[in-house]
Amino acid sequence: MDYIQAVVLAIIEGITEFLPISSTGHMIIASSFFGIAHDDFTKLFTVVIQLGAILSVVVLYFKRFFQTLDFYFKLFVAFVPAVVFGLLFSKKIDALLENPVTVAISLLLGGIILLKVDGWFTDKEETQETEKISYATALKIGLFQCLAMIPGVSRSGASIIGGMSQKLSRTTAAEFSFFLAVPTMLGATVKKCYDYYKDGFVLSHEQINFLIIGNIVAFIVAMLAIKSFIGYLSKHGFKMFGYYRIAAGLAILIIHYFVLQLTTI
Repeated sequence: MDYIQAVVLAIIEGITEFLPISSTGHMIIASSFFGIAHDDFTKLFTVVIQLGAILSVVVLYFKRFFQTLDFYFKLFVAFVPAVVFGLLFSKKIDALLENPVTVAISLLLGGIILLKVDGWFTDKEETQETEKISYATALKIGLFQCLAMIPGVSRSGASIIGGMSQKLSRTTAAEFSFFLAVPTMLGATVKKCYDYYKDGFVLSHEQINFLIIGNIVAFIVAMLAIKSFIGYLSKHGFKMFGYYRIAAGLAILIIHYFVLQLTTI
């Protein structure tokens, strides 16, 4: 990895983490394009720079984070399914993370769903405050979020749709998804760092610089992305993201097919 690659991956993380288009999927494709997808540090980098994106949520919603203990308990309930499924299927998930075809198929299927989702759930105003979400709703959103363990599915997309299925408005579902991202992404980062530490992985001075720069860039870009996304989503819904996912998925499959053809010649 070099500095340009680190910045590009961080920009991709910042833009895509909170949009329903899959940050993991995009970083897999980008790192594969750079030829660094199988590098151990790249795998660590793509997880650790999520901390920058997390911080953007905390800064933008700073006052909203100082709520009742009841709200934090609900976030914990929504977070638990990701912990359970992550521990049970971590090896299978890691194997999927290296497969661009999995990403492409997930992008395609997710895109088709996003084209339909606005029609499935009318944007009701029944629950306009994340603080009033019930424990049952929080758990169901957490279960939806687990679908994002398949690369290309999108954590934010799955959890927002999960919220809308429970009669939350698009905006409320998106905001709860942002709050839920904090413990989920922090937990994933801590686990990944511990795994690498346990395996004796030692960071060089340059790699530490990559992580610092990556988190700063991801933080700035994610703040801009969140502000833009909430405004766009409340007015226009998911269709644009659906079309984008379908186009991206088809492009990846076509490129992958031609690369295979060239390697067999």
